[in-house]
Amino acid sequence: MISVLIQNISTASSLIRGAHDLAGKLGKQFGVMMLEVPESKINTRNVTLKMHLSDIQINSDYLAVRSSGVSELKDICETEEVSFLFIQLPKQETRVIKKYLNVCRELRIPYVLHKDSFVEMDFSSILVPVNFLTEEIEKAQFAAAFGRFCNSAITLLQAKDYGSKAATNVDKISSVLDKFDLQYQVEKGKKDSFKIEFDAVSYVRQHSYGLIIASASREYGLDDIVFGPKELHLIKKSPVPVMLINPRGDLYVLCD
Repeated sequence: MISVLIQNISTASSLIRGAHDLAGKLGKQFGVMMLEVPESKINTRNVTLKMHLSDIQINSDYLAVRSSGVSELKDICETEEVSFLFIQLPKQETRVIKKYLNVCRELRIPYVLHKDSFVEMDFSSILVPVNFLTEEIEKAQFAAAFGRFCNSAITLLQAKDYGSKAATNVDKISSVLDKFDLQYQVEKGKKDSFKIEFDAVSYVRQHSYGLIIASASREYGLDDIVFGPKELHLIKKSPVPVMLINPRGDLYVLCD
């Protein structure tokens, strides 16, 4: 199931439509949920949400309005068999983004923190920055899913490193895309593996990409704790949605 976690019903239309469209293309069920709703407001919020979905002509297979905290998000996603999660960001406050990034670190599925400022989602062209870390190869299956089911044109942005690990990762991702005869190109980035995601943001501004696929931090160091991890700054700077993948070996798969 493709699921959307929303906070503000009135500003969630673009996100809901885009996620619903993606669910249809991937052949997945679609769900909408709200968490941290006061018990006294659950019934009212549930009615309002149903009316909003009806107004924008969206049918959901799953709808939940709960008082549960976001700390239960991982368990909810596993129970409801969510394979892709979108989280609404009505405000781009650092503390709010950090809150959801911390919660999402345990997820075994890809997730997007979607700013209300984004226009309608467009998956016709996606950008995949590739660095030297082994977990970068995990991006291949998700890029392939967008290529297969959304006809996305894929660009692999290779980090400018002295070593060969980033190039090797690009080759391995390319081999997966080749199996499905997908349309893709490889571009050489201007930054090394430590900055390639931010190079991707600059690249997006110069070209018409609708999505960046990036890996989340493997671990948080002292700088990440104090100043925020790279994905925090990436989300704040990117003009398009960023799909994050946690570096785990047992990720759920979007497609067969």
